Amino acid sequence: MHGEPVPEEAVKGQRFSTMTGNATGKLMLAPVEPFKQRGECGAWVSDFLPHISEIVDDVCFIKGMHTEAVNHAPAISFLLSGSQIPGRPTLGSWMTYGLGSETEVLPAFVVMTSISKGTSCGQIFYDFYWSSGFLPSKYQGVKFRGSADPVLYLNNPNGISREMRREWLDGVSALNELKLKDYGDPEIATRISQYEMAFKMQASVPELTDIDGEPKHILDMYGPSVHEPGSFAYNCLLARRLVERGVRTVQLMHAGWDQHNSLTTELYNQCRDTDQPSAALVRDLAQRGLLEDTLVIWGGEFGRTPFIQGDIKDRVRWGRDHHPYAFTVWMAGGGIKPGITYGASDELGIHAVENPVHVHDLQATILNQMGIDHERLTFKFQGRQFRLTDIHGKVVHDIIT
Repeated sequence: MHGEPVPEEAVKGQRFSTMTGNATGKLMLAPVEPFKQRGECGAWVSDFLPHISEIVDDVCFIKGMHTEAVNHAPAISFLLSGSQIPGRPTLGSWMTYGLGSETEVLPAFVVMTSISKGTSCGQIFYDFYWSSGFLPSKYQGVKFRGSADPVLYLNNPNGISREMRREWLDGVSALNELKLKDYGDPEIATRISQYEMAFKMQASVPELTDIDGEPKHILDMYGPSVHEPGSFAYNCLLARRLVERGVRTVQLMHAGWDQHNSLTTELYNQCRDTDQPSAALVRDLAQRGLLEDTLVIWGGEFGRTPFIQGDIKDRVRWGRDHHPYAFTVWMAGGGIKPGITYGASDELGIHAVENPVHVHDLQATILNQMGIDHERLTFKFQGRQFRLTDIHGKVVHDIIT
């Protein structure tokens, strides 16, 4: 159907972004790169992703995902916090609140961001993507910068020894304890604990980010850009090192997945930068015996339209718009069945029609695999009990081992 109008009955009454508006008459666009069946499980994966193609037998593809938002920021917020409107706690904050931390020398919730070089995408990573919302701020995600110095202000100024820093912190802590006793404000307790965490991170972060001790075959597995701080490959390697050290939640975000007119150019860069490191992370966790206790989730906030955005005669400018009604995420490890494909869209890729999975269902399933009942992990705010899945969501038991 490449070049043919999308059937009107398939898009009638559906809401798309303002860039598409009314989808009637839009032309169908064939895959830019072909899909092939891979591995023993026969999962269909595009030639855009040759390395992920090699780990399909360790992966569960959820192909009936659907969401409600049609633009990036609301959709990302919905995926991570259960609400399109910023202000609620995100997944990592909920898990830290519910489960606590396994490490005393690193944050329980770490975030790292990256972007492909030369991309024209204007996506912005807002702080509310890792916000603790109305939970105490000690559950906030800690963002590591994309540089050799990932956390600012950890180094002591010239002339300040570690012993002097310890004495200074003890004095400040004593003053804060007095204020905490007077006012009972949990944010004062957060400040005390975060000062202590920063002191411990002065020793733990330099050791964490020193990857020179990694074997060459491990570095090669993640790809050549693993040596560039701030690259997706570097962040994937750091994610494994963080998991080893007891960090509860690691959130990697890679910008640029917005090919409105660059499917034949920038999408190649995006896939090149993320394909090999993503597969390497799964393999690396597996070979260290960590994958069975670590849930890897790979995906985005929505999909892309099966019809074209732009002129079909101008291949260099082919694009696809935002599409919330059917998209795919994959998961590995953490008690998820490997080597299966769950759910499907219709034959045009427009609607999830077989075993549809709503965003709240995905959230409920993730929490379930972490040992949390999504209906019971709540926090009272402004007179009601809030939870990540709001008032929806069911665990997708069919994909659990």
